Amino acid sequence: MRLVAIDMDGTLLPDFSTVVSERNRRALLKAQKAGIVVAIATGRRQAFTAPLIDDIGLRADTPLITSNGAVTRSILGERIDFNHLDPAIARGLCGVLRGVGMLVFTLDKAVPPDLIVEDMAVARGRLAKWVESNRLSIKEVRPIEDALGDDVDLIQGMAAGTIAEMEEAERRLAECDFADRFECIRTAYPGNDLSILDLLPKGVSKSSALERLAKRLGVAQEETMAIGDNWNDETMLDWAGTGVLMGNATAELRTLAPERGWRVGPTNCEDGVAVMLEEAIAMLGTANMAGNPVGSGRV
Repeated sequence: MRLVAIDMDGTLLPDFSTVVSERNRRALLKAQKAGIVVAIATGRRQAFTAPLIDDIGLRADTPLITSNGAVTRSILGERIDFNHLDPAIARGLCGVLRGVGMLVFTLDKAVPPDLIVEDMAVARGRLAKWVESNRLSIKEVRPIEDALGDDVDLIQGMAAGTIAEMEEAERRLAECDFADRFECIRTAYPGNDLSILDLLPKGVSKSSALERLAKRLGVAQEETMAIGDNWNDETMLDWAGTGVLMGNATAELRTLAPERGWRVGPTNCEDGVAVMLEEAIAMLGTANMAGNPVGSGRV
């Protein structure tokens, strides 16, 4: 294994925490030292991801696959891969989803505000916490279409709300006239009655970003591993040579594991990422002793 893509929430991070555990931290660093490229693959945007891993000590060229595959940059912000969402599609999505949950668009900007919403008052529960933690990055525009001109660099849209609201949103999106011109990737947290739909450029996902990164690095598909816990990790687990589903994933996803060929690891609160990385590092050590050297792991 020469390349591993690791989800953040529910995978690398323990429940109710934004701090990577000491065992996971050590495993990430040992993996890099062993020549494995460690990539973080998350639905979060870059600005909301980098601060969470600043203290780990990862190499400056560590790839961050963010916004569910729309953008890949190094920890330092160097652009590796990027896909824009067509502003015309974004404006169409506003009409389709108006009145269902909360709709947010992420702009490709280095400084705030880089999040556009129409009405922050609709946020509640975990969404209210998200708004509060991102308040300095958010700009309200009514109607939201006014902020989505053809000259705007858009990374993605995000619809969020209760499970029932996002089921209605998915139905509307599937029936709209341009359903074949964007991707809709679901993340669900049934215990909190929260669901998120990431609205991305056509063909964009964590798996597509991982595939392009592997090609850039000259890493074969069978030499990759992906570790995740939610629906937005599904295609990434399918594509990777070794797909690892965290033990804290929903029962529905765990049921899929045997037929999809995914391994089921320990939970995020049991340092499941570290367990899988330690196993992979041990296997690399055995391979090296047999005379099969590992590359440098540089992007």
